[in-house]
This record gives sequence, structure tokens and C-alpha cells, in this order.
Amino acid sequence: MSESVQNPVASPSEGAIAEQVEVVPAATPHPAAHLRHFVYPSPLETIRSLLTILVIALFALTFILQPFRIPSESMERTLLVGDFLLVNKTIFGPPGNWSHMLPYRQVQRGDIIVFHFPLDPPEHIVKRVVGIPGDRIHLHDGVLYRNGEAVTEPYAVYESAWADNFRDQFPTSMYTDPGVDTHWWLQMRANVTDGDVIVPAGQYFVMGDNRNHSRDSRYWGFVPRSAIVGRPFIIYFSLRQPSTTDLPEIPHVSALNTSSDKLGHDNDAIDKVVDFARWNRILRIVR
Repeated sequence: MSESVQNPVASPSEGAIAEQVEVVPAATPHPAAHLRHFVYPSPLETIRSLLTILVIALFALTFILQPFRIPSESMERTLLVGDFLLVNKTIFGPPGNWSHMLPYRQVQRGDIIVFHFPLDPPEHIVKRVVGIPGDRIHLHDGVLYRNGEAVTEPYAVYESAWADNFRDQFPTSMYTDPGVDTHWWLQMRANVTDGDVIVPAGQYFVMGDNRNHSRDSRYWGFVPRSAIVGRPFIIYFSLRQPSTTDLPEIPHVSALNTSSDKLGHDNDAIDKVVDFARWNRILRIVR
């Protein structure tokens, strides 16, 4: 008996299905196809982006922040000659409709402030507030007394200086310092009661932390509230610059210290580049 092999015949419906599932080979991707995802900005878009950054920076510097550099030693050791500061210009904002939403506050005792110098308004000065309206201020042997009590000031330093009764026994009835503003001398005497200077409304009494080397309210008077620019809050850079109040180095002591010469550090070009800044003061909060 022979076996017959029958060839299957596809039905019309099966043929239709075969045509629908026909596989189409995928196109081979071009090697540089992924580069088409990078879109470079046009010159007009670049200029627009730079202008946006510039406008934001100008807005911040005009209304929010302002940079300053410390040129003198009157605030040592809190602020050093060569420190660059950012000043918050909004912290002492005036009361108004937005005062409950923004971090405004009043000027307080102990605040470091930047203000327009009353004797030369275009010039900016930085000092510490030691007296607010209504406070009674006097100094005895250089120690600050406020409202009858000696003030503890861990930030104040007293470097060597010539004796000055006007500076250390403030207020005094003797006009002993030629650096005192004559208009302030007359005004001060009108504000003295029982040996204390009374800070009037809308005014502030300020002093430098380097008490023996600071020309402050003792010499030229009160700071009006309207003259206050803001409060420095951070040191963003600091150049290593000498202070005029630093004591001169003793020659024979310098000659004995030869360890750095033996190692050659003073002649190292890398050290000269690194030492131009006080790196440990960068981004330091001002208090």
C-alpha cells in the first residue's frame, strides 16, 4: 500500500492574513543620525540670553545686593582691609503693604551697617550700631556704657594708640581732638544729659570695632535712618593687604626665623600666587 502525500492548499482567507503580517525590514540607522538631536542657538538667541542675565544682575545689584570693598582698618578684626562684601539692601526695608511678606526688620544694636557718610553722602562707610533712638551712650576709659551699663563686646579690639581723652572719655567737655567735626561738637553738647549722649529719634550711634583706630560717631555724629544702605552679610572674596595699624616687625626677631628660607618657600612662585588672597575668609558670614 502506497502512501500518498497531499500538498496543503491555502484558503483565500489564509492568504489575506499572510499578506497582512508581511515583515518589512527596518532601515539601517545612519551612523550620524544621533547628531541631529543637538540644536545650536542662533546668534540672536545667544544675545537674548546674555541680555536676560545682564538685566537680572543689574536688578539684583540695584535693588537687592551691592558689592563693597573694605579699604581701612576701622572694623578689624571683624572686617579686614581687602575684604569684599555683599550687602543686603532690602533687610531694613520700610514698613508697608509688603512688610508682612518680606523679611524686613528694624535696625538693631550690634548690627553692622553700610551707610552714606553724613559729611560726604556719595561716600559709603561701614560701622557697627551701638546706639538706637533713645539710648544713652558714654565711654569711660574706652569702655562703652549704654543706658548706664557696661556693654560686653566680644568683637571690639583695642590696638595700641596714642592717648586720646576725647576718644576714650566720650563725651567730654574739652575740645581736644582736631579731627572732630565742628558742627557735631555743637550738636553733641546739645544732646548731652548727665554725662550721656542721647540718641535722637530717627538717628543711630555707630562705632568701629577697632576702637582706637576708628573715626565714627564720636567724631562726626549720628547716622540718619535715611542714610542706611543695608547690612553686609557675606565676604565673597578677600585680598591679602597690609593694615596700617599692624605693629612693625622687629628686625632681630625676623632674622632668627629662617626656617622658611631654608625650605625656599618665600622664593616659590606658586606660593606667591596662592598667598595673594585670604582663602579662609571667602564665603564667611559677617557677624
